[in-house]
Amino acid sequence: MSVDKTWVFLFSELDKVEALPTIKDWEDVRSFLGGKGANLFEMTRLDLPVPPGFTVTTEACNAYLAHNHEFPPGMWDQEVAAMKAVEKAVGKKFGDPANPLFVSCRSGAKFSMPGMMDTVLNIGLNDETAEGMIKLTGDARFVYDSYRRLVQMFGSVVMGVADEPFEEVIAEFKKKKGIRHDVELDAEDWKGIVERFKALVKAYKGQEFPQDPYKQLEMATRAVFNSWFGKRAIDYRNATNISHDLGTAVNIVTMVFGNMGDTSATGVAFTRNPVNGDAELYGDFLINAQGEDVVAGIRNTMPIAQMKELMPAAFDEFMTIVTKLENHFRDMQDVEFTIERNKLWMLQTRNGKRTARAAIKIAVDMANSGLINKKEAIGRVTPDQVDMLLHPQFSAATKAQARKEGRLLVSKAVNASPGAAVGMAVFDADTAAEWGKAGKAVIMVRPETKPDDVHGMIAAKGILTSRGGATSHAAVVARQFGTPAVCGAEELMINADGHTFSVHLDDKVVEVTEGDWISIDGGTGEVFLGQIATQEPDFDHEVELKTLLSWADEVRTLGVWANADYPKDAIRARRYGAQGIGLCRTEHMFFEEERLPIVQEMIMATSRARRQVALDRLLPVQRGDFEGIFRAMDGLPVIIRLLDPPLHEFLPSYNDLVADLADLKLRLQHFHTLSEIDGALATVRQKEDILNRVKALSESNPMLGLRGDRLSIVMPEITEMQVRAILEAAIHVKKEGVDVHPEIMVPLAGHVNELKWVKDIVDRVAQEVFTENGGSVDFKYGSMIEIPRAALTADELATVAEFYSFGTNDLTQTTFGMSRDDAESKFLIEYIEQGVLPVNPFQTLDRGGVGKLVKMSVDLGRQTRPGMHMGICGEHGGDPNSIEFCHMVGLNYVSCSPYRVPIARLAAAQAAIKHA
Repeated sequence: MSVDKTWVFLFSELDKVEALPTIKDWEDVRSFLGGKGANLFEMTRLDLPVPPGFTVTTEACNAYLAHNHEFPPGMWDQEVAAMKAVEKAVGKKFGDPANPLFVSCRSGAKFSMPGMMDTVLNIGLNDETAEGMIKLTGDARFVYDSYRRLVQMFGSVVMGVADEPFEEVIAEFKKKKGIRHDVELDAEDWKGIVERFKALVKAYKGQEFPQDPYKQLEMATRAVFNSWFGKRAIDYRNATNISHDLGTAVNIVTMVFGNMGDTSATGVAFTRNPVNGDAELYGDFLINAQGEDVVAGIRNTMPIAQMKELMPAAFDEFMTIVTKLENHFRDMQDVEFTIERNKLWMLQTRNGKRTARAAIKIAVDMANSGLINKKEAIGRVTPDQVDMLLHPQFSAATKAQARKEGRLLVSKAVNASPGAAVGMAVFDADTAAEWGKAGKAVIMVRPETKPDDVHGMIAAKGILTSRGGATSHAAVVARQFGTPAVCGAEELMINADGHTFSVHLDDKVVEVTEGDWISIDGGTGEVFLGQIATQEPDFDHEVELKTLLSWADEVRTLGVWANADYPKDAIRARRYGAQGIGLCRTEHMFFEEERLPIVQEMIMATSRARRQVALDRLLPVQRGDFEGIFRAMDGLPVIIRLLDPPLHEFLPSYNDLVADLADLKLRLQHFHTLSEIDGALATVRQKEDILNRVKALSESNPMLGLRGDRLSIVMPEITEMQVRAILEAAIHVKKEGVDVHPEIMVPLAGHVNELKWVKDIVDRVAQEVFTENGGSVDFKYGSMIEIPRAALTADELATVAEFYSFGTNDLTQTTFGMSRDDAESKFLIEYIEQGVLPVNPFQTLDRGGVGKLVKMSVDLGRQTRPGMHMGICGEHGGDPNSIEFCHMVGLNYVSCSPYRVPIARLAAAQAAIKHA
């Protein structure tokens, strides 16, 4: 490593930084100097009142961490030289009792990580400089207050002494004097506290608090570098998807003091309201305080507006500066400032953190005012922020209040479907449906959910499971219906039969029984006991969001469709801006309570004739469903997938049937009347028939067995009924004046002959329906691509299929050779945590494997059928990263849950802008 390399730059040397060959744009500057440093340099160039200082680059941090925590060659010498330059700029000397210079040492990564890394203030104070400062200022209280802050922060941050012993000393002094607030302590008190603090450091660490200012600076610099890999910093980066290899800069800034009496102050402010986005100054300040007092909540702060009355001159200057900063950086700014004896100093500016609502309003307002353009506004809002805005939510304040009031946090698991839900715990789908219909708010609690739980899931306000992950059945269905869900809460011992769950908390067992209130946050994976207040969004009243999405629609090339199985879902999808239905799953209709017995009758039939009787009863029900969806999507395409899951999913489980039979036979011994015995025997025979049918339908691997188009070929009468229902519904609504565009999709095709076989059925039934009804409708016939062979032979399939829809959930399973639920419960989370896989491939499309198959299918399909229409209908259709990939490979649309349609609209626009 070259000794000549420059590791340290003065705030006045931005031109020198920008001249480096590795620096191409402002993002490179931010990577090199960190966000805080870059903005201090820029404010200095703007001639704003910034205390002189210098920055040790992120490259130095990474070199330090990579080389056994040793400063890179030349770095420390450059830091000392930079300190000499600062001394010259301010006319003070670091460590000189006669005219001492003090500095702060602050972290600063490329992306803001508030409070996640370390800061030390008042470096340079020691016994000698403290005495010198008292002579200069005549204010012993201020000096010893500052000195004790240094010893406390340095002891905690740099030397690893816990905070509590320091706070206990202060509390002891206040108690002795009978006072409540720190500001009531006088100079002698703080002087005594300083000595006690130094003794604490010696007692806990076995070494003295360093009196050499340069030793303080060196140790503080190391502490900031080390804090890059502190636990809270790592956790924060994991949560916000910030790379771990960026490193942090170290910013050394001349100290200015807000705790020098009533002419001094410190504060934090936002140039706009970060909660709702209103164009108003928002923040807090304190007179006679240092910055940590404001952010740590040590003292009750004052609203920034009061500064206008108490310090009018400083306030006017401050307003001029923050307006300039917002216009310069063209975004809402979060600033820190200090007033030292009526002189204003700017210590930091950065793009402010904001709520989802504020982010959208600020972006739209700034675009409307001309400060940014529409494309920039689209890029200012993340898809996650749109997601947050459209789901009921708990605020941080209400959750904190709930904890205070004893509503315990009992689990933090997989945040499977965003939003907040409050309801009474129920433990089976029937009760959930019954209570839901009665107007009760319920949360369905299950070890895991199955397809036949869907009626309860629809009725529930939220879903909580102890097994399964982010793409388990519970999660997928929950997202489809916009229902908040927390999955994989392993701490909960769920006894579904006993209608309870229990959890161990602090050496005691807490039990929740049916009817007890619980609250779940599907955005964070948290589960609380009791009720927490929620906030309900209303899309129709989200004016700024609708404006932003209309701008997104102007630039995106990717269509956004929705997965919808019921008319009400289709209506919601259209209201959210869907341009079609990309997946209507007919099996979900079969699981409804009044239909399931007919479906089971059809499955139990041992002959085609008996099966047809049940299918004839299902026909009008299916037809009615399709009519409702076609009406809701008047003028837009609707893709209906033929029956996909294996038939056994519509029957009770084998284990449940065996248990029921054993229980019935046991109870037979206690029946006395002939009618009781006959009734019980009839039930036994019925259960045995079902058990035998379940045995007959059982498969070693049902997800790769008799399902999808294989079912259409083996039991064509099921497909005949469904095709008839689709086309009869289309003709009926067409006669009403509805502009109908049905598309029939075959699941699980792997060979062109399967598609041909099913197409023969579809064409024959279509001709029958058109003849019987004296009219016809145009429709398309297409295939899902969800197994590798379909992708490899997409050119052959395209000779029959008119469109493709990628079922990426199953395509991911069959490409990886892993069961989604088993993987997530057994090893997938560990894979991601240990870096074996970068992300969960069931949440974000695996571009390197599954993505190659998708790209291959697109190219092969369009070789055979130029311009072939293609989309994606798996869970990935609502994931922004996957949407970007769909744009890149030239798909025509993505299809997702109705609740994710606004998210997909924004993500598709961002992909178009990025890859323009």
